[in-house]
Amino acid sequence: MSLKSSNKTDTNVYTLEIEIGAEPFKAAVLKAYNKAKGQIALPGFRKGKAPLNVIERFYGKDVFYEDALEIAFPEAVSEAYKEAGIEPVDSPKDVNVKSIGEDGVLFEMKVTVKPDDIKVKAYKGLEAEKAEASVTPEEVDARIDAMRERNARTITVEDRAAAKGDIAVIDFEGFVDGKAFEGGKGSGYELELGSGQFIPGFEDQVIGHNAGESFDVNVKFPEEYTPELAGKDATFKVTLHEIKMKELPELDDEFAKDLDYDNVDELRKGVEADMLEHRQSDADKEFEAKLMEELVANVEAEIPEVMFDTQKEENINNFAQRLAQQGIDVDTYLSYMGTDKDAFESSMREQAVSQVKLGLALDKIAELEKIEVGAEDIEEEFKKLAEMYNMEVEKIKSLIAEDLLKEDLLKEKVVKFVVDNAKALKPGKKPAAKKAPAKKAAAKKADDAEGEKKPAAKKAPAKKAAAKKDEGEAEKKAPAKKPAAKKPAAKKADDAEGEKKPAAKKAPAKKKTEDAE
Repeated sequence: MSLKSSNKTDTNVYTLEIEIGAEPFKAAVLKAYNKAKGQIALPGFRKGKAPLNVIERFYGKDVFYEDALEIAFPEAVSEAYKEAGIEPVDSPKDVNVKSIGEDGVLFEMKVTVKPDDIKVKAYKGLEAEKAEASVTPEEVDARIDAMRERNARTITVEDRAAAKGDIAVIDFEGFVDGKAFEGGKGSGYELELGSGQFIPGFEDQVIGHNAGESFDVNVKFPEEYTPELAGKDATFKVTLHEIKMKELPELDDEFAKDLDYDNVDELRKGVEADMLEHRQSDADKEFEAKLMEELVANVEAEIPEVMFDTQKEENINNFAQRLAQQGIDVDTYLSYMGTDKDAFESSMREQAVSQVKLGLALDKIAELEKIEVGAEDIEEEFKKLAEMYNMEVEKIKSLIAEDLLKEDLLKEKVVKFVVDNAKALKPGKKPAAKKAPAKKAAAKKADDAEGEKKPAAKKAPAKKAAAKKDEGEAEKKAPAKKPAAKKPAAKKADDAEGEKKPAAKKAPAKKKTEDAE
């Protein structure tokens, strides 16, 4: 197999003429025969037993040519790409077989390739605001209170009516226009009154009732609720079985020791240090994200639309898979969020454009700055992943494609290079205005850096798990039809805190079978 000719016939499009020699094509014909012979019956032969030459005499010499070309095509194309020194971003188009026979195959095809004229107007000296991480004593107190809350024990209340902050154990069933609706029924449900778990007005009407009472709760579903219930009046039949209240542990040295601290003072210091570390991490990530946005804006290149389309489809598929893991499909999610498919796909397209541009920029910076990933870098990363997933190194190597791991590591290095060469501004301070170049400035290095999605940088875990996610960090989720009751916190020290831990680095995608594009 060999590349006969390679010509750039359009922007990011090459026309290749490729030859498959006689011997490789003969081998492909034999493979095609072996694959199909079981279905062939000829007079004088049992089904699947007719020799190749007999079948060729009966049906024609070219009987297996089409299947053979399909077998030989991927390897021939892959080798041609290497010989031409191009990186395809789409499958071959306009394939034209010029000749096919015992002497082999000669065909021509077109392919869209990754752009080679990428420029980044600037990638060194970028400026962006960076928040200064800080923690107040009041925030530390609030975090410790949350830890106590998570370690609270519940006791049954028998001498009074339900009050705000209590846990009401209830059975309930909802009706709209006199008819029960899906998802509106629960039994033995533990509802914290005042938590806002249920729709507005529900919890307030449970307050004041005693254990053993049955009563109606009349509410109106919010307008932004699921379409079948949005804005409708509903009546819930409720039975209050039991009232519980939380009893918080005392804030003393014993409580601190349960969380692996020597005393309350050490607990406060640990919580403060952990909160500060994670806020600094958040500030670093936000700073990095702003720099990557600048890189994307600085990219100049004629990028094939197919690159954006491919990335968009990948984004949609990945998003759908994540939803499926939560038992939700995309249409249901869009309904919950009050949006439609067109807006969703437009958003995914916008995201894809940034990702593609960022990836191209990072590749270009690596080329310009001669940033590389060596064998020792890869080996060290395999060891870290093995430790992270508690697996043998060789097992990790069998699961993770080395080329994908290398690609991730290279992008990490390039992003670090850009961040290290950037300037952090205090919040509120605008980046300095760029001066217009005097006459013609000497062609500057294409400071390009297209920040493609970078795996979260790994951090050493905090010495002691101490802090819960910072307030206001709640992840945006599709609203549930019926909020689930909060589960009692585990008594373990680590669980008590629910601290925000450094994001574990995602393992690169599993090995893929190589296919010619």
